[in-house]
Amino acid sequence: SIIYGYECQQNKCIKVELNKQNLSDALNLLVCRMTCGKTIGTLWPKPRGTVEYETSLLPIEGNNIEFKIIPQYPKHIKIWNTSKSRFMKMLHKKLPDNNITKTESHSLQIVIIIIDEENTEELPKLALNINESYKLMITNATGKIVLAKIEASNYYGARHGLETLAQLIAYNDITFQLQILSSVSLSDEPAFKWRGLLLDTSRNFYSVNAIKRTLDAMAMVKLNTFHWHLIDSQSFSMEIKTRPELSKYGAYSLRKTYTHKDIAEIVEYARVRGIRIIPEFDAPAHVYEGWRNKNLTACLKVNSMRNYCVEPPCGQLDPTANGIFIVLRDIYKEMFDLFDVDVFHMGGSDVSTPCWKQSESINNWMNVKGWPLSEPYFTHLWANFQAQALQQIDYMTKPKNISIILWDSRLTEDPFIDEYLKKDRYFIQISDFTEKQKVTNILNRGYHIIVSNYESLFFGYSKANCIKNKNRPYINWKKVYENKIDYVVPGYPSQVLGAEAIVWSWQVDEHNLDQCLWPKASALAEVLWTESEDNFYDVESRILTHREYLVANGIDGECLGPEWCLQNEDECLFSRMGSVMEKAYLPGCSTTILYSKSSLRHNLIVLSSSLTFLSHFFVKC
Repeated sequence: SIIYGYECQQNKCIKVELNKQNLSDALNLLVCRMTCGKTIGTLWPKPRGTVEYETSLLPIEGNNIEFKIIPQYPKHIKIWNTSKSRFMKMLHKKLPDNNITKTESHSLQIVIIIIDEENTEELPKLALNINESYKLMITNATGKIVLAKIEASNYYGARHGLETLAQLIAYNDITFQLQILSSVSLSDEPAFKWRGLLLDTSRNFYSVNAIKRTLDAMAMVKLNTFHWHLIDSQSFSMEIKTRPELSKYGAYSLRKTYTHKDIAEIVEYARVRGIRIIPEFDAPAHVYEGWRNKNLTACLKVNSMRNYCVEPPCGQLDPTANGIFIVLRDIYKEMFDLFDVDVFHMGGSDVSTPCWKQSESINNWMNVKGWPLSEPYFTHLWANFQAQALQQIDYMTKPKNISIILWDSRLTEDPFIDEYLKKDRYFIQISDFTEKQKVTNILNRGYHIIVSNYESLFFGYSKANCIKNKNRPYINWKKVYENKIDYVVPGYPSQVLGAEAIVWSWQVDEHNLDQCLWPKASALAEVLWTESEDNFYDVESRILTHREYLVANGIDGECLGPEWCLQNEDECLFSRMGSVMEKAYLPGCSTTILYSKSSLRHNLIVLSSSLTFLSHFFVKC
């Protein structure tokens, strides 16, 4: 039998010993967190709008749940059936193996009302400007029926409401009941329209199931953009039916190839979960495997990698090669047929002038054009490649006007950006904010940007590597949570689409992906959804609770500390430096973070830690 339960005391869940007097009202930790505190402690991300609720609870019967969708269009039935099935599976995962007490249980009626703004029976695409807002109301107006009503403008907003509802139901293993808050009224909408995650499946291959598991976790925290970095130098793992030799010679093996069937399955899986998939074909750099025998590339067999590319193997498309743009058109066509996107990522990162400069055929081509073999003219060659590659996309997608994303690079700097990249056509994904003037120059010209600052949002390094390399501090969830967008990019709110966490698979594969991503990506999700003013220590108890929710739903998120810290709220935060400073109990890989209450919320003082033993302890965790 259970010895301990929890009581709400001064907005904290305090562990208490159970006895005959308090047993009937006893709460377990999860139910207590749902009812105790300044906000509903089981919700992640925290709703952005108003939240009103009563802390009283009602037991519900897990097998007596009814859905009603208004209106129910025939073309929407399949996606709603899949979404309802997913909700029920998440609900049943809350239940233990033993029987549920059904005494005085209520049935749950979920009514979803779609206020169709465009009055169409077609399921809308998850376009960039789609309305993702929703309202959720829970009432107990009719005896033994709990009514949960969700209102939204479309399927995607309603789906978010259903996700929130799932987090408002918890199993109490003291009373053996599935419980829900008796009264809730909340309105919610995201602060940013682009809430994303990049996964690089070229450096290491990820199974379809691993990608689906990642999409499941993204849906739980309302991330809406899966940036799929499909192709890179290390492997060409996407099936191109018109060019089968690319994956035949470029994939790690025949089994490590994404077929058209695989991709279509992943795209639909994401759509049901409110996630758009943005494919990236990074060019002209980052090509090698699959291209070696096509005579379309430069510096494939160079002796010194360091001079010609940022990592092995070296390779870069040759913009002057005959047939290069015909091959690109074939690749683009199959990508657009499979993904059906309004936004496409063309890469444009790490382009090497020395790579092209050592090519005799490229030098001859430039000499014929009368171009000097100097840096500005190699940038012009790059821009010429970008323009012609874009023509292939426009040829296939007309009359659509597909928006294009490029990484920040030499091409996005002054003066090249004005000459080559139209601001109404290109979004710039920025990873380097160290030179503020370069970022300001982009924003002052009116470009929209996506934030992926490497010091806070590059998740591709292991903790063990951080310890070996002191110049590469491990990024923990706290650093991600403190990475507020209005601090990274102050003064341009209308031009920031949102942000993406980045998983370059240098030291990550599907076997440690969950630990690499979660709950760090959850921290980003709340930054982008809620735009919260909270600091990391304000949300620590919630993220510990949320991590348990991820694990219960099959996501093996990173251990954040001893379970004792989960059960004893705020006891792992302690004040040891007077009234001004608070020190986080759980360190990062190579840093200890101190936060000053008297300073601005972003005034973090990062000190190098000499606690090697403690660092190694958390690596094991």
